[in-house]
Amino acid sequence: DALATWVASRIRKIARRARGAHWAAVQELPGVTVTVGDAQVRALLPGPVDEVAKVVSRLQIGGTDLEPDAPGPPSPGVPVIHVNAALEMTVGKAAAQVGHASMLYAAAHGLVDVPAFAVRDAAPDVWEALCRSVEAGEAVAVRDAGFTEVVPGTITCITTPPS
Repeated sequence: DALATWVASRIRKIARRARGAHWAAVQELPGVTVTVGDAQVRALLPGPVDEVAKVVSRLQIGGTDLEPDAPGPPSPGVPVIHVNAALEMTVGKAAAQVGHASMLYAAAHGLVDVPAFAVRDAAPDVWEALCRSVEAGEAVAVRDAGFTEVVPGTITCITTPPS
């Protein structure tokens, strides 16, 4: 099973961007698409990085910039993925790290169904408190392997349980 093999190894994610015909072509690959408002994201069945489907390998990796938003407080009852804003990660890197955070949280809590998550940037003063919650075993951290934008071992995201 591709997912079990991937989870048992060093998990890597690559975020790419597609529109139009390229987006339609990616829909033909095994995976799931989620839509929120006007935005869509597709998670493909994982596999080795060196065996990416040609239709995916042609897609843009970088250059996706989004305007900052102010989503307000998270909805009650959902875990919150806090992104280390001080790292100034690219959109693709942050998206991959949020993906890691959701999977690590689900695994740590024995979740079978994927819950909704809120995602929020964490300012440095908030980040310090979040790191203490990880040390206390109250939150789940993503420590990056350092293949791309950040130093190995850097905590990129911290997920806290629902309030």
